[in-house]
Amino acid sequence: MKTNSFTDGAILSKLLRFMLPVLFAMFLQSLYGAVDLLVVGQFGTDADVSAVSTGSQILQTLTNLIVSFSMGITVSVAQRIGQKRPEDAAQTIGTGLIIFAITGAIFTAISVTGAGGLAAIMQAPEEAFDLTKSYIRICGGGFLIITAYNLLGSIFRGLGDSKTPLIAVGVACVFNIIGDLVFVTVLNLGATGAALATVMAQLVSVIISFFIIRRKELPFVFHRTNLKMEKIHAKNIIRIGTPIALQDFLVGISFLVILAIVNHISVTASAGVGVANKVCAFIMLVPIAFMQSMSAFVAQNYGAGHTDRAVKALKSGIAVSLLFGVVMFFLAFFHGNLLSGVFSDNPDIVAAAWDYLKAYAIDCLFTCFLFCFIGFYNGIEKTKFVMIQGICGAFLVRIPVAFLMQQTGNCSLFRIGLATPCSTVLQIIMCFAVYIHFKKTMHFTNKTTIV
Repeated sequence: MKTNSFTDGAILSKLLRFMLPVLFAMFLQSLYGAVDLLVVGQFGTDADVSAVSTGSQILQTLTNLIVSFSMGITVSVAQRIGQKRPEDAAQTIGTGLIIFAITGAIFTAISVTGAGGLAAIMQAPEEAFDLTKSYIRICGGGFLIITAYNLLGSIFRGLGDSKTPLIAVGVACVFNIIGDLVFVTVLNLGATGAALATVMAQLVSVIISFFIIRRKELPFVFHRTNLKMEKIHAKNIIRIGTPIALQDFLVGISFLVILAIVNHISVTASAGVGVANKVCAFIMLVPIAFMQSMSAFVAQNYGAGHTDRAVKALKSGIAVSLLFGVVMFFLAFFHGNLLSGVFSDNPDIVAAAWDYLKAYAIDCLFTCFLFCFIGFYNGIEKTKFVMIQGICGAFLVRIPVAFLMQQTGNCSLFRIGLATPCSTVLQIIMCFAVYIHFKKTMHFTNKTTIV
């Protein structure tokens, strides 16, 4: 595998060629998570569906923390490649592997020992409490595997390779489907079986991925001597990754608060939102794929000093993802019952999911702007701003609006769900304000350089 250079040639075509494998990988990742709920929804009880819904949301929040923090590696490696410093990229990867091994071990301890506490905080319905605790404990026990699984993708995206992560996700998806069919439909293990299938599938994927990587031709030679904690590279990873991780964690907390509000309503509402969240994972695929791809694309160009190409990539990404956003809006708002019906045959759960989905349909029109901006700002190392705008959206708008709608909206899931597009609007306004300032600064810098 030779490095995919983004610093020359056509912008949109290169961005799309890099983004499409990311999109397919994310589709498989969403399918991977959706299969658990799909199989449990067809062969388990409402309590099983609620347990997978709540438990997977908690695990997803912790996993997103790993993925967000690993953006420090993606951006650092991409910038070193853009600067033609491959050996520094190798040292960055070696340092990152140690940092994330420690992080994965900490998250394992939190998930296993604190499973009951996490389920209680989320106000898991009484009839689903033990199942939720079991789901969290089993998945949490495999957090080192989950960390390795996601870290490999971050490293290779930084190298400009989005195909290897696609293969890894594809392998995991296939084995997860097999595991669900065995544990849930044959052995009738419900939510517990879905958790076992998830961990085992990711273990197989990591093992196979390492065999694939050994056959890849990297843009550098990775030695065992690279596998050590280098202070300068550790500081760079932490400096870039920590604000992104903190932002995603706090944003994830805000969504957990909304889920806790819904769990307090009824087990049907809890299961409905769980189904809706799985549908959302698909309808938001394109803007999220652009966000991840934008970070690597922009980081290479920013590292090489091609800021103008980074700005053009941002505009191209917004334009393409907006087209998909309009399509997803119509599907989710007007046909959300059909989308939700894929995951459950219970008409009450489907109705609850569709009600919640209508709010997310509105958000589809906004996220094409927000996610591309976030990818852009990550790539140019403005990760502190990414953290600030995310926290503002979550705690100044999303949580207060959700509580307000719970009190005044007659427990309408649509009204509670409106908290999300409301927060997105505030975040977009903040992103545009910083972008205008960035453009003025860039223009001044270019004029100074010419003079």
